Amino acid sequence: MAAPDLAVSATREAGTGRLQLESLTKRFNGRTGVVTAVDRVDLDVQPGEFITLLGPSGCGKTTTLRMVAGFEDASGGRILLDGKDIDNLPPQRRPMAMVFQSYALFPHLTVAQNIAYGLRLQRKRKDEIAAAMRMAVTSMNLVGLEDRSPHELSGGQQQRVALARALVVQPKVLLFDEPLSNLDAKLRNAMRAEIRRIQKMFGITSIYVTHDQDEAMSMSDRIVVMNKGKVEQVANPGEIYARPASVFVADFIGRANFLEAVPERVSDGTATITVLGRQVTVAAHPKIATSTQAVYLMVRPETAHLEPVTDGGTGIGVVLRSTFHGPSIDYEVETTGGTITVTEPGVDPREALDEGVVVNVTFDPVRAYLLNRD
Repeated sequence: MAAPDLAVSATREAGTGRLQLESLTKRFNGRTGVVTAVDRVDLDVQPGEFITLLGPSGCGKTTTLRMVAGFEDASGGRILLDGKDIDNLPPQRRPMAMVFQSYALFPHLTVAQNIAYGLRLQRKRKDEIAAAMRMAVTSMNLVGLEDRSPHELSGGQQQRVALARALVVQPKVLLFDEPLSNLDAKLRNAMRAEIRRIQKMFGITSIYVTHDQDEAMSMSDRIVVMNKGKVEQVANPGEIYARPASVFVADFIGRANFLEAVPERVSDGTATITVLGRQVTVAAHPKIATSTQAVYLMVRPETAHLEPVTDGGTGIGVVLRSTFHGPSIDYEVETTGGTITVTEPGVDPREALDEGVVVNVTFDPVRAYLLNRD
């Protein structure tokens, strides 16, 4: 009997792999007392979804992943896979596979032997292993490398072997623990696209941990932003970027200017304020309900624009410095509302504004957002 093709198997299992975290909590005994590393995290991951846990070091993202994998015991809450509680299952009995930061390849085994390792543990037949190997090697562009040892491979090739080893066992959930942090920037970008392509092809529910916002933005269906063990926001990348739930999220995802303001009028999710010498109406966070509280207006640098003031006129800002990035120039500008950053795309560096130039600053109010102070 012929072994099933991996892609066919993945299609047949479509609809499985729903992962639910309910009030998931982890506490450690520290030198100063009990430390809550993960604080009542709730998350509902749909089958085939690619979710990224994003946040600074110590925010709880890796601990959350390790609890899902079974490497850490939860202090409270539940983990459900397809509606079944898996809290008491050891890691080897959870239908999951993990791709580690260190690749974790066996140095004494060849590429083929590393990939087939999990299948042999499952006592699969030789013809099943051979069929799965062909699919994995072809999918991961490893043809011709089967007999090499890990030390003979580049970092990108080692990462593809690690991913192939995880995929051949056909897990319901694929877990990634900062898998690209050891690669250089160019290879990291290429591997992002490769991982996302493979994940979509097989339709495997995936949880990806990183502190790299670019990785999260470019790969995820939804991003879970964590801070001090808590979930700050869960949303798709566009929503996270344009409508962050807090100043922390706005500041962590991309770059942002925060201009102090007091709403003059609040109505139906919008607020009227005066900043940088002009009155504008902008979208406002739902918790901004009165016109008496001090708030921050988030303005992304790429949504702002500088106009030099000529003939001795007065503006609202002065250029402090400029930084050339190739596709764009960043200006640091001292304004009446504080120091802000403005990104101007496609500027010839020979035409960059000089230090000390007086400018007016405008921004797109449609792309600004009013936030409570954290």
